[in-house]
Amino acid sequence: MTTALEKAKKFSVLHKREGTFIMANAWDAGSAIVLANAGFEAIGTTSAGIAFSAGLSDHQRMSKELMLEKVKEIVDVAGVPVNADLEAGYSENPEGVACIIKQAIDYGVAGTNIEDYTGDSNMPLYEFEVAVERIRAAASAATGRDFTLTARCDAYLTGHPKAFEESIKRCNAYLEAGADCLFVPGIADKETISKILAEVPGPFNVVMGLSGNLLTKEDLTQCGVKRISVGGSIARAALEFVRKAGEEMMNEGTFTFANEQFGHGDLCQLFDEWAYRKK
Repeated sequence: MTTALEKAKKFSVLHKREGTFIMANAWDAGSAIVLANAGFEAIGTTSAGIAFSAGLSDHQRMSKELMLEKVKEIVDVAGVPVNADLEAGYSENPEGVACIIKQAIDYGVAGTNIEDYTGDSNMPLYEFEVAVERIRAAASAATGRDFTLTARCDAYLTGHPKAFEESIKRCNAYLEAGADCLFVPGIADKETISKILAEVPGPFNVVMGLSGNLLTKEDLTQCGVKRISVGGSIARAALEFVRKAGEEMMNEGTFTFANEQFGHGDLCQLFDEWAYRKK
């Protein structure tokens, strides 16, 4: 069985080797197994998907303790490196961010995302110096380990008037503060992605499913993207399937949705084999 340290080292290497890799995002143990079995070398958690599975909205509506518990469930079954989406670190101060990084490492994660979104519509981004100190504290908490810290800048998602310039400024500051990978959600076209990457030297993550869905892995490789994630898009797609199935049954009295299901026997076999493999 691969140890947590070995997984963390493997995840770090993925960000340093040539080419681009896709990191699909899971929201529970079952989705993690299905995705890992599909052959992904690493998977990420999705805080949105985990929150939705509990009937909660996104953006730290779920307690830190419950989020970490759900992350651990995914880590325990995945068999591959897991990157944990820890939103804004469940703390406004750097010390609190450092604390959750240490907890996540203890739970066996190979890396984490920490964002600079505050959740406050009046001041959607942490002030620059505060945001940098939060990343520096997170990096310090992981010192001496093969651990991949992804710093996320939400300038585009929050509608910053100078999103391009602010993203470059923050990403480079986050790199200097110790981040290993950068992430700017909300950029959806090759031109913008390429321009940002020309100014930001570190490994870069782009999320698909949120925007720019017509772009391919090859497109993003040409831009210089190192890692592609899909955030909560698979979880949202699954819930959309549930919605459509419900509407079909209620409005039409038919059950054709079942034609697209994962076979019961196949799913049981997968989970049984996966459990055996973990022993």
